[in-house]
Amino acid sequence: MTPVRRRVALFDLDHTLLPIDSDYSWGVFTQAIGWADPVEFARRNEEFFRQYQSGALDVHAYVRFATDAIRLRGREASLAARERFVTEVIRPALRPQALGLVQEHQRAGDLVAIVTATNEFVTVPIARLFAVQHLIAVRLACGPDGWITGEIDGVPSMRAGKVERVGEWLAAQGLGWDSVETTFYSDSMNDLPLLERSDHPVATNPDDRLRALASQRGWRILDLFASHP
Repeated sequence: MTPVRRRVALFDLDHTLLPIDSDYSWGVFTQAIGWADPVEFARRNEEFFRQYQSGALDVHAYVRFATDAIRLRGREASLAARERFVTEVIRPALRPQALGLVQEHQRAGDLVAIVTATNEFVTVPIARLFAVQHLIAVRLACGPDGWITGEIDGVPSMRAGKVERVGEWLAAQGLGWDSVETTFYSDSMNDLPLLERSDHPVATNPDDRLRALASQRGWRILDLFASHP
């Protein structure tokens, strides 16, 4: 008898479960509260975002840039700002159809995880809003004082790194790729390695390139937030 494989549902976060990019939005928020020069920060933030969309992002350089404000401001001020960010930016962006999709997998007994290239400082409270226990995000290195240094700890959960990090996470659950049946929801071609590694790739609110590829390969296409013209 063939053993039953454990069902696992993996979700990208930005533009997949959220209709916004939480990493980019956090940058805009920190600029708005006066933690960075507005002109220079906006210029660099836009530049990094374009690099991400094109698949050319240097994630180490970006994380140094994205965490510079919280590194300099320290733990107490940064956590207070993050609480405001979640209240003012993230909660209003939550959509019932995205929450419902996650809950559907949870009710079915699937093992659910969010797998994102956004760093853990930004995404830990967002995972809580979705009631998702397992978060695979970019880990941030900490210095002797226990606070963020601006460097990445280990393999960043981006592009092929998502496959590696999910493999590590599965092993920590006592599972492996051959013992699970995976569904992965993503909007971006950056996630092609994990989409191809999954049993059931779902192009979710996909960008134009992923939509075309999904159509070509016969992958499921899911538009959570708006119908595609």
